[in-house]
Amino acid sequence: MRKVYSRIESIAGNVISVRAEGVRYKDLAVVESRHGSSLAEVIRLKDDLVSLQVFAGGRGISTGDQVRFLGYPMRVAFSEDLLGRIFTGSGKPRDGGPELTSKLIEIGGPSVNPAKRIIPRNMVRTGIPMIDLFNTLVESQKLPIFSVSGEPYNELLARIALQAEVDIIILGGIGLKYDDYLGYKEALENGGAMSRTVFFVHTASDPIVEALLVPDIALAVAENFALEGKKVLVLLSDMTNFSDALKEISITMEQVPSNRGYPGDLYSQLAARYEKAVDFEGAGSITILGVTTMPGDDVTHPVPDNTGYITEGQFYLRNGRIEPFGSLSRLKQMVNGKTREDHRALMDGMIKLYAGYKESLEKKSMGFRMSNWDNKLLKYGELFERSMMDLKVNIPLEKALDQGWDILAECFDPSETGLKTDLIRKFWPKKEAVHG
Repeated sequence: MRKVYSRIESIAGNVISVRAEGVRYKDLAVVESRHGSSLAEVIRLKDDLVSLQVFAGGRGISTGDQVRFLGYPMRVAFSEDLLGRIFTGSGKPRDGGPELTSKLIEIGGPSVNPAKRIIPRNMVRTGIPMIDLFNTLVESQKLPIFSVSGEPYNELLARIALQAEVDIIILGGIGLKYDDYLGYKEALENGGAMSRTVFFVHTASDPIVEALLVPDIALAVAENFALEGKKVLVLLSDMTNFSDALKEISITMEQVPSNRGYPGDLYSQLAARYEKAVDFEGAGSITILGVTTMPGDDVTHPVPDNTGYITEGQFYLRNGRIEPFGSLSRLKQMVNGKTREDHRALMDGMIKLYAGYKESLEKKSMGFRMSNWDNKLLKYGELFERSMMDLKVNIPLEKALDQGWDILAECFDPSETGLKTDLIRKFWPKKEAVHG
């Protein structure tokens, strides 16, 4: 029988402190007040002083209320019954369905031993040319999408959830606006992808501690599906909201702040989640895409700055498009040489020409006279943006490669592309392409 403590030493916002023994970090507790019972989690231990984050908030709790420690950390049910369901950040049903209680698994465990991992080797197809062709997503990769508020990053994640060639999608919403939550729900249901999706959602009006739980719950479920041989894609939005929740709790705990008020262990907290990406030998894999919004479009902000050191590249979402400059998948060379022989050469050649288009566009805006080559680049850039960069474009990789050749043929002579002669002989379109 667990001992009940009936004296709360202090209450600071959502954090309460009691003196107790035999308690472990991350253990759960139940706080009994006159308003009912609330779940809480141990977030700091200092000698016998235990600090707990109350899920439902500290309002209504008094120093004479009872605290009962459960002796185990946060757990979530795991089974195939999770698929097609929507849960809160603490794993409770949000869709009106039954609560799942079988096969409880602990969340927030350590990442996989590097010795047990295998080298990434498979492409994750998304149907988005700016990813598949130019910055290929690789199975077991961890990549952030750097963006600013107002960009359609939730719509992009929803599209990836619908189109990605994986077995299971685990969607984790952190600090979502209610409209964005409904947008995800509607997109998944209308697109027929809900049956292979598990959705954990924390909205801006939910308890802040649940914002911290969403990535851990999503990744714990993903890990168990991966061990069963499934290819799992984890989509998280928004990791800046996760980091802000860390900051808020550290301020409540009166911890010494680091850069811009964030806790000193921000890097470790982010790495503990992103490093869950893994490809298991003889089993499945976990691939992670996490949105990171940049306040003021500032990439030196602590959240994107720390994230960039952890992940294997990044996508920049600007003006409703994935930017070719700055976006990087460091593992793309592991797979784009195995897709089609022209993939790597076409990718490099088209980006080089697009850089030339940007220079010609700048010359035009400054009033310089346009040469014939400049006019070709301007035509090419407009076609490239419309046929490749527009996020509404939804085509498989092979068709994107063919379309790339069509765009080149419409704007340049073969000798002007800088591509190898043997590739031009094999892939150059026989007829002139027509783009509307």
